Amino acid sequence: MTAQVSIIMGSTSDLPVMKKAADFLNDLKVPFEMNALSAHRTPEQVEQFAKGAEARGIKVIIAAAGMAAHLPGVIASMTKIPVIGVPINASLDGLDALLAIVQMPPGIPVATVGIDGAMNAGILAAQMLAVGDVALANRLGEFKESLKKKIVQANEELKGVSYEFKTN
Repeated sequence: MTAQVSIIMGSTSDLPVMKKAADFLNDLKVPFEMNALSAHRTPEQVEQFAKGAEARGIKVIIAAAGMAAHLPGVIASMTKIPVIGVPINASLDGLDALLAIVQMPPGIPVATVGIDGAMNAGILAAQMLAVGDVALANRLGEFKESLKKKIVQANEELKGVSYEFKTN
């Protein structure tokens, strides 16, 4: 089995957030790898990873970072593989990381999800892969349908919540 998605985090302290992307990809049977690499502490390894990812079969990279959050952009600058950035709430409520990831210069795009939005990163990665994979597209369709069912069920459950002035 060859990984199609690479989940990269600046530190293993990001794992509780990034686990959501891994769980989603695992549930959809998308092969992935996970590594900790730091744009500031291991720049040579980041470069080696980014420049070798395509040859290893990686099709999408999910890169998480907090604070200065250079990791997604540095990786994007060294590969033509799509990079999805996940800003981590490490300081300033994650706004510093969000702005660092989303404000990339022209020619170096990083798709960016919300602060600590690893699950959406996993979904987006799967959607990118599903463009050329009918079976994965069908599994994604089932997932989206399950979201709809959850809301319909929640709305039914709200009917049982009573307040003196609630009319439905």
